[in-house]
Amino acid sequence: MATVKALVVAGGGAGGAGGGGCGGGGAGGFLYETNQTVTEQAYSITVGSGGTVVTSGQGGDGGNSVFDTLTAVGGGGGGQESTSGDGRAGGSGGGAGYTGGKVGGSGTAGQGNDGGDAQTSTASPYPGGGGGGAGAAGSNAASGNAGDGGAGSANSISGSSVTYAGGGGGSDRSTVGGSGGTGGGGDGAVYNSTQGEDGTANTGGGGGAGVGGAGVQVAGAGGSGIVIISYATDGSDGVDPSSTGGTKTTSGDQTIHTFTSSGTFTVTASATFTPKVIFF
Repeated sequence: MATVKALVVAGGGAGGAGGGGCGGGGAGGFLYETNQTVTEQAYSITVGSGGTVVTSGQGGDGGNSVFDTLTAVGGGGGGQESTSGDGRAGGSGGGAGYTGGKVGGSGTAGQGNDGGDAQTSTASPYPGGGGGGAGAAGSNAASGNAGDGGAGSANSISGSSVTYAGGGGGSDRSTVGGSGGTGGGGDGAVYNSTQGEDGTANTGGGGGAGVGGAGVQVAGAGGSGIVIISYATDGSDGVDPSSTGGTKTTSGDQTIHTFTSSGTFTVTASATFTPKVIFF
């Protein structure tokens, strides 16, 4: 039986836009499988795109990333300061935009966390919640402060530790937006100053929220996802290193295929692996 390790991260959601304070985008779903069974065939790989920015309303959801039976769900878009204030559900949920009582979107079990809620009081500056991340929920807005994006999760399948799937920061009508979560989450917009930051490409980070009012700063788009597949170079996992697809590298005793866009992973089976026997 041939097996591989696989990291599948979906595209992050975009931040909400329009109104006084909006929610950050949720991170893309994060899946890591250490024993994924494969056979000698071509596997279609889908790398999800980041959610798109809208002029006014909930941010766009991220796209799913797929390898074989593993489907990471795209991050939920952030909410707007309006009747569409709730964050959208996704791999991780988007943060809520301010309209008293609005809530963050739900994350997908085993892939991410919920977005943060909006401030419940009606006091200015009307802050929104942070988007959820793979490692932590987005922060709730409170006491006039926008919520920070939830932290992502670290993984070393690429040969070094990289953090993926951080949530986007919320925004409000003060001078400070919420910070993006570690793992590619974008910061929320700063009123009358900076735009919401995009989630970092190929991390699945959520986009930072936009903010409206007298100074309109747009939201950030979600970061695209990534798929990484790894197996033993000596063929002991049942996969031959002549297998193709993505950008192929080696690290230590592992051969690694990295997909930053959709493609095909073609598995070649290795010859039966026979360990050496040493006689004393």
